[in-house]
Amino acid sequence: MTDSRNWQRYCESLRIFEETGLSLDFSKMDCPADFFSRMHLDAQRALSAMERLERGEIANPEENRMVGHYWLRSPELAPSAEIRAEITAVLEQIKDFAARVHRGAVAAQNKAAFENVLLIGIGGSALGPQLVSDALWQKEQRMRMFYFDNTDPDGVARTLTQIGNGLDKTLSIVISKSGGTIETRNGALEAAHAYKDAGLDFARHAVCITCRASKLDAQAHEERWLERFYMWDWVGGRTSMFSAVGLLPAALQGIDIDSFIAGAGKMDELTRQQDYSKNPAALLALMWHHAGGGRGAKDMVILPYKDRLCLFSRYLQQLIMESLGKEKDLSGKVVNQGIAVYGNKGSTDQHAYVQQLREGINNFFVTFIEVLTDYCKGSGPASYMEVEPAITSGDYLTGFYLGTQKALAENGRASMTITLDELTPFTLGALIALYERAVGLYAALINVNAYHQPGVEAGKKAAAQVIAIQRRIFAELQKQRGNSSGFSVVEIADKIGADAEFETVYKILEHLAANPARQIKRLGARDPQTARYVMT
Repeated sequence: MTDSRNWQRYCESLRIFEETGLSLDFSKMDCPADFFSRMHLDAQRALSAMERLERGEIANPEENRMVGHYWLRSPELAPSAEIRAEITAVLEQIKDFAARVHRGAVAAQNKAAFENVLLIGIGGSALGPQLVSDALWQKEQRMRMFYFDNTDPDGVARTLTQIGNGLDKTLSIVISKSGGTIETRNGALEAAHAYKDAGLDFARHAVCITCRASKLDAQAHEERWLERFYMWDWVGGRTSMFSAVGLLPAALQGIDIDSFIAGAGKMDELTRQQDYSKNPAALLALMWHHAGGGRGAKDMVILPYKDRLCLFSRYLQQLIMESLGKEKDLSGKVVNQGIAVYGNKGSTDQHAYVQQLREGINNFFVTFIEVLTDYCKGSGPASYMEVEPAITSGDYLTGFYLGTQKALAENGRASMTITLDELTPFTLGALIALYERAVGLYAALINVNAYHQPGVEAGKKAAAQVIAIQRRIFAELQKQRGNSSGFSVVEIADKIGADAEFETVYKILEHLAANPARQIKRLGARDPQTARYVMT
């Protein structure tokens, strides 16, 4: 294609949305001339489905639930006065609590002002807050953030070591809608143990974010935690950034949550536009559909050229893959849908997997994310030092982005670019809302339920079965304590009635034997057929 045709295509494919400080360029997605006309009816159907969802129609039929995370930034659109009032009340509660913490009116057990936040959550209850914290970090932030976001005891120990002597000035936020999320429960128990070891009362340093009348709500009430913040069953974990899940930790750090909400709300307004050629979320969803043929045939590679957005690809992995990765569509037909998402950041990846992107298997499309301003608020002094005459480090970052984009295009590799004028609470809110809306629209295009996660639930049930087997193993070995010859994997499985679970039994025993405090010892080599196990 000639330079003039490239320029014309770029001009025709660039959409600038001044209200959000964001623009979208899909000129290098190689769409055929008739693509939009062919997708017109499907796009209109998806936009209509989104409109009905926002009015309060049941959008999660498997769980008979509304889907209302969009109301969190526009409460006036919620379908009832009660919901509108609850959203507004929780937001005011968040602002009031953060202000009281900052001025020391809510203080630690030793009367000292809180300086740290320990967020205890999993999945969307941790990924979103981590993204916002990292992207909007400022040198003068009000509180430092730490996380228990897994049930990994080493991760817990490392975080506690990083907090060090500051545990007595650390406010813990426990996040679980049901109160039954195992990883979060374990994290809360580990935290409570650490506070107790330090001579502190966990309840006097803890708040929770949960659904009203949940197990966690009852526990926090009974133990008299500092505060309880409520969320609703119509907000999913991966779309909870504008509930207390995302807003409370952001407010405690000193981030302007009103601006964050406003950015998302402005993007929502734009993406209600029925003319999809002017609707950034509809355009994004249509590009995904074009790239993968509506079947997720190509992976989505996210390449933000900004260190502060390094976690964005991880955040999108959950938002997109948990929402779209479904075995069946809404009619019950097996479709095995989804889009695989991966990425890190530019220009780091030019020294990693960009080599394959340009010359390897063409099974992907790239989304570049650039930020025009070199420095974000709170980074430090903006020196604009020249590394070469008239050239700064930021100029090179732009050069690497444009060079990589061009190199991929020359080899027939599809890409699009999202450009932010600057990275602020407003534009980050708009960016997150853009992808939330695009996911909802794409799900409507391919007729899947974006708001449930049966595969995740299956994994939880399977994990519970493994834990049940471990309990039986432990009880059996305890009963046989003193038997110096030990028992083989097959013998133990037979004794506990798990004769179809030999591999599971072996893996459990190896994990127990690798941790001396568990008092299980392996006799002999690490061979699943000959190893024997005893309780010491």
